[in-house]
Amino acid sequence: MVLLLGMALGAALTASLLALSRLVRHPRRLLAPGDEATRAALHHVAAMLPDLRRGLTVRSAQRAVAHVRALAQAPTVVLLDREQVLARAGSGPLDPGDPLPPVVFQASAERVHVEPLVTLGDVTQPRAAVVVALRVGEEHVGWLLALFPPGRVRAEDARVVAETAALVSAQVGLSVLAEQEARASTAELRALRAQISPHFVYNAMAAIAALIHTAPDEARELLTEFADFTRYAFREQRSYVPLADELHYVQKYLRLEQARFGDRLEVRVAVAPEILGAAVPVLSLQPLVENAIRHGVEGRAAEGPAHVEIVGVDLDRDVELRVTDDGPGVDPAVARSALAGARGGIGLRNVDARLRASFGESYGLRVTGRPEQGTVVRMRVPKFRAEVRAQMAHEVAPAEVAP
Repeated sequence: MVLLLGMALGAALTASLLALSRLVRHPRRLLAPGDEATRAALHHVAAMLPDLRRGLTVRSAQRAVAHVRALAQAPTVVLLDREQVLARAGSGPLDPGDPLPPVVFQASAERVHVEPLVTLGDVTQPRAAVVVALRVGEEHVGWLLALFPPGRVRAEDARVVAETAALVSAQVGLSVLAEQEARASTAELRALRAQISPHFVYNAMAAIAALIHTAPDEARELLTEFADFTRYAFREQRSYVPLADELHYVQKYLRLEQARFGDRLEVRVAVAPEILGAAVPVLSLQPLVENAIRHGVEGRAAEGPAHVEIVGVDLDRDVELRVTDDGPGVDPAVARSALAGARGGIGLRNVDARLRASFGESYGLRVTGRPEQGTVVRMRVPKFRAEVRAQMAHEVAPAEVAP
């Protein structure tokens, strides 16, 4: 139960905070007042999770719908996918397998829809209805329909139903994330690790070996950095990490590369502190930095040091990370080929695919630049995505858990 509560809160705390606070502030309805209301609400959140994280199906909806009804504080609640009724808690004419009722077709997937008076197959018992879309990321997966006595539905009722729908969406999102992990984070991440292994290990060990006799203390420090980075890169337990963690190990990687290139490489890092908690796929920033070094330093013909810049900015709901080099640059056709995995762009294609699988098609990489004027690779992630945050919390390796 403790594990379920932790996972549930990680998945949906932000999405459901207002709903839980309203349950406490309005004890006259379905839940008991005070601390008991909080405990009851958390119980319902935790009880829904094992079923909804398996996806929105007839079985999972029927097992979860009573808990959804308690959180929505409505006399009747109906869960629907985009084709049919899945489950109902409370009285009403809608049963599993029934087609979608007309009130759903009048609703928008973008906002809460309220109908003061509807009939749902039983003309003798009209009801008021609140309809809210269930969304996972950018995808519309179903509906939450709450039914009240006929007449005016209060704004408070509609808000609580909407907050409950957000919580349900976040928990259903865990099942989508699991499918994405099977397709992207497992196969793609293993492919990236295989690509990192020969290239990076050889260069790092060569740089350390060169210092063993002339600077043994530095060689020892670099060997520690190498061990830390490879442990991070090849650790199987994590799919997502806070940006602060990814950046920490990128800096270890850069320490090794600077030992290799010496004065030929200069690096600037400027990341806004307020975005360091954003969740990113593990090994997503590092391949962009490796790409910048490989093309900006190894392919450099100009005199003087090569410059690589890592910048992170707050875009309100999103976070943007930019990796810039002043190397020979890239034309648009070559950039497109790199994202497709051609021209040695395995790392870029890999990161691009994992970003899109995790956060949606609008979150792929953007590569811009012109010949002789350097290259900029932009990576954007949501500042908060409930299902990713829950997965990240659940995947903490045992050695990382405080005693």
